[in-house]
Amino acid sequence: MRIAVIGLGKIARDQHLPAIAASETFELAATVDPAGDGVEGTPHFTSVEAMLERGVAVDAAALCTPPQVRRDLAEALLARGVHVLLEKPPGVTLGEVAVLEQAARNSGATLFAAWHSRFAAGVPTARAWLADKRILDVRIIWREDVRVWHPGQRWIWQPGGLGVFDPGINALSILTHILPQPVFLTEATLEVPGNCAAPIAADLALRCADGAPVHADFDFRQTGTQSWDMIVATCQGTLTLSQGGAVLTLPEGEQRGEDREYPLLYDHFAALIRERQCDVDTGPLRLVADAFLCGRQVIVEPFED
Repeated sequence: MRIAVIGLGKIARDQHLPAIAASETFELAATVDPAGDGVEGTPHFTSVEAMLERGVAVDAAALCTPPQVRRDLAEALLARGVHVLLEKPPGVTLGEVAVLEQAARNSGATLFAAWHSRFAAGVPTARAWLADKRILDVRIIWREDVRVWHPGQRWIWQPGGLGVFDPGINALSILTHILPQPVFLTEATLEVPGNCAAPIAADLALRCADGAPVHADFDFRQTGTQSWDMIVATCQGTLTLSQGGAVLTLPEGEQRGEDREYPLLYDHFAALIRERQCDVDTGPLRLVADAFLCGRQVIVEPFED
């Protein structure tokens, strides 16, 4: 299948392009980005409109742009029957994602809200192990240095950019995938720099449907060792996912697997296309939306990149 990559930022170059190059299903047919160069030997355009007007044949597209501009691009592609993969988060609002899902149904194209962290090495086994366990307590520590992982990306601080929830939503995508019951938000504190519209840190209190507490600590100001950890205490021992889900520790010991998040993500996208299915889970985005809706905002010192 011929695929276009729309938006050639860090995530596209570090993850999407290598996964496509290694895929037995997809072939890179075009790239689109209003600034910068494309990939040598591949047609490059400054807009989706220019690509479509040129008549470049594509069967699928991966939208790796900032979320604020994805809806219009996805609608244009779906209207032409192009299958669309949405990098996380799938949109700025739950409403626009619902509109895209309906557009995909109308066109018969596949729409995939791609939560890449669910394909981390330890996540499938963690999900299976927790399936019959009673959850006692969950703690999430997701702390990283924004200057290392998002240098110069001003869009992340603008409305719809999510701020610290850009990485934090990865944790929520794992949480909602591995727990055997739904979770909901009860309280949130969002620390917002005085010169930004999105939080630099967030403290969330959530609960499982049966009342088990979940606490999430997200922070973009971490220096030194970075933390992407989830600890789930159960009636039969403690499960720990570390390094963003790559390393799983169960009562019987540690398990490490090969890092194949994005290759597996593209395998799933290909399977959805073959089966003429969509996969548009908005659960993680809903928790973030609830945090913005119900959370208490605290203004902190301005952020300078």
